[in-house]
Parts: sequence; structure tokens; C-alpha cells
Amino acid sequence: MTRVWFITGASRGLGRAFTEAALAAGDRVVAAARNVEPLAELEREHPGALVRLALDVSDRAAVREGVDRAAAAFGRLDVVVNNAGTLLYGMVEEATEEQLRAHFDVNFFGAVWVSQAVIPHLRAQGSGHLLQVTSMGAGGGFASTGMYAAGKAALDSVSEALAMEVEPFGIKVTILQMGGYDTGLFTTGTTATEPDPRYAPLRAKLAEMWGEDAGPDPSTAAPVIMELVGLADPPRRLIVGSVSYDLVRQMEAARAEQYAAWESLSRMAPG
Repeated sequence: MTRVWFITGASRGLGRAFTEAALAAGDRVVAAARNVEPLAELEREHPGALVRLALDVSDRAAVREGVDRAAAAFGRLDVVVNNAGTLLYGMVEEATEEQLRAHFDVNFFGAVWVSQAVIPHLRAQGSGHLLQVTSMGAGGGFASTGMYAAGKAALDSVSEALAMEVEPFGIKVTILQMGGYDTGLFTTGTTATEPDPRYAPLRAKLAEMWGEDAGPDPSTAAPVIMELVGLADPPRRLIVGSVSYDLVRQMEAARAEQYAAWESLSRMAPG
């Protein structure tokens, strides 16, 4: 049986890679993005299997209407991928209120609006798999990308709660802790703060640390997702990327070590 996918942020990066992989598998896709023009050729290559949907996920009313249209396009929704996202790059002190609110409107609230809108459809059919694209860095902030990590961490926590809430309805939720892929997030998907010269040394250090490697092509992550959605009992969370797996485990080990080092201070309080 072919599956019906609803993918946000489908015009580029991981969303585009997942869209192409689903179509190649013979599935049908409703591909949502603010600008769906880049998907025109793909639609012509897969007549009747791809529906483009212009959608701004930060607009809650538009999301509800768009999800209803997506469900009606092929009669059901089987896999929902909350992938749309942007990057607010800069130090916490530098970020304006407007930048912060716009960032969370897409990366956090947008994903919540989509989740709220699809649940009634998935509950009515008694099945469905919701994939929440977070980040390998959702477990902790890092200089200059703290706002991005914060949005992903918020989505991560909400998704844990959501998974417990919808499991009785036959709905599965998997948190995808994505590694660093060449998605264009640091170029077309980036909003930068106004640099404060006092952070120039740190910025130089970060640039040296990161280098110019943009990461692997997003298509290399697609086979993992295709394997995942075929599982009868998928995991609640999944690190996507071999290098990222090692880094996440290292970060968790370092945090556990710090907890242990200060255990005596922690236990001074009875709570």
C-alpha cells in the first residue's frame, strides 16, 4: 500500500530529499513550503503523485486550512514530517525581539500548529506517523546558535509529551535529531544578528572550529527515514547521522560526568 506524506519545508534541503525519496518509493506527497516553485519540475516528473502546497507554517489559520487540503488531496495522511525551519545566527545579547519572535514562530510554533492540525485526521483513521525534525544540538546550546538550539529543544520536549498523548489513538511520534547536512540553512535559511564587535574574537574562534565543510548531502539521510517509516514499532527518538551519533553520546556523557562531580552539592537540598 502506498503511503501519503505531508512534508513541510519541502522545497529544499532535507524536506526536498525526503520528498524525492518518498516519490521514488512509489508513495504520494503533499509538499508544503512558502515558495513551491522549486518543486514544479518534480511535480511534472511525478504526475498525480505530488501536490504542491504554498504554506507559511507560522500562520496558524493557514496551517489548519492547508492540512485539511492536504488530507483531502489523497484521502488520508500516513507520514507527517515537521521539517520547516530557519536559523537565527548570532549571540544571545545581539538578537532583537523581532528576530527572536520570528524565529520561534517558524521553528517552534509552526511545528506545533502543524501537529495540532494533523492529529484529528490521524486520530480519525487510527494511524499515522509524525516525524519531528529537531537537531543533534537540541540537548544544549552552543555559542552563536543558541536560539536555534532553543527552538529545537522546545520542540523536542513538546514532542515527548505529544507522543504520550497520541499513542492511545494509534499515532506514532519520532523525534529526528538531525546532524549537520548541507541543507542551505546557513545561507538561504539564515537570519543574522547585528554583530557586536566585542564578540569578534569568539566569532573568529567559531569560524576556525567549524571550517568550511557544509556537511553531507541531505539525500544521504533519506534512506534512514524510509527505513524508519516502514517500522511497525518505530523509536521515540532517533539520531540521524553517524558522526552526530558519536557527538550526542559524547555530550550526554560529559553532562553525566558534570552531574556526578557536583552530586554532593545537589544532595544538600531535600527536593
